[in-house]
Amino acid sequence: MRWATLDCSRPRIVGILNVTPDSFYDGGRNRSVEAVCRRATALVEEGADFIEVGGESTRPGARPVSLAEERERVLPIVRALVSRSAPLIVDTSQPALMAEVIDLGVVAINDVRALERSGACEIVARSGVSVCLMHMQGTPPTMQEAPTYGEVVAEVRSALLGFVERAQAAGIGSERIAIDPGFGFGKTPAHNLTLMRNLRTFAGLGFPLMVGLSRKSLIGDLTGRPLDKRLAGSVAAALMALEAGARLIRVHDVAETRDAIRIWEAIHGEPSAAA
Repeated sequence: MRWATLDCSRPRIVGILNVTPDSFYDGGRNRSVEAVCRRATALVEEGADFIEVGGESTRPGARPVSLAEERERVLPIVRALVSRSAPLIVDTSQPALMAEVIDLGVVAINDVRALERSGACEIVARSGVSVCLMHMQGTPPTMQEAPTYGEVVAEVRSALLGFVERAQAAGIGSERIAIDPGFGFGKTPAHNLTLMRNLRTFAGLGFPLMVGLSRKSLIGDLTGRPLDKRLAGSVAAALMALEAGARLIRVHDVAETRDAIRIWEAIHGEPSAAA
């Protein structure tokens, strides 16, 4: 099973590189192109298979960002990194920005809105790049106010299959599509736990499964730890996701996650990236 430029029959790490002042964990840390490039180099050295650049925070309660502001944050970074880092993913829902970063050479788009905005499907379809389609109930400013489902696993599964069908109808081949159940995006802690317990349902849909649990509120809810103390819980959650079939693990802490994956691969008799 491939996604973007890599074989996803084995685990792949997506290193998160936010260039926003308000992301929930690392907002404001990367204040210049030089700082971002240093951080990207560190993520690659730590073992990231992809670097994901995001210019708009989608944490609960985040304010919307204009296209102009997102472009100003993202484009200089993509230009600086596209030829000197691991393959680049851009986290955006803006079709115009998608077109620009695709022209610059990114390998994939990660869209929390699953290409719902006008023109997004067509831009990705024409380009040949890959895409991750994520589930979100509501929008970031209000999505955690009162998320409600009848049956969360069935509803998220149905929605993801609908996103896939729409993407395929636009001309995006199955081999270019990954899916993400969207932990913390319009879900209560109970919803998130139910999705975790049923991740095999999503891994069995035939598309690489991306999971992003790194330092999220679910880890804090379960451990009672603040943001800066959630590393162990995040690594444990990543390994549980691997056990359930996830193969794209989106994290802030690449080195620690890579070490854990090497142990997991050795125990399962799978080839290690260190080999």
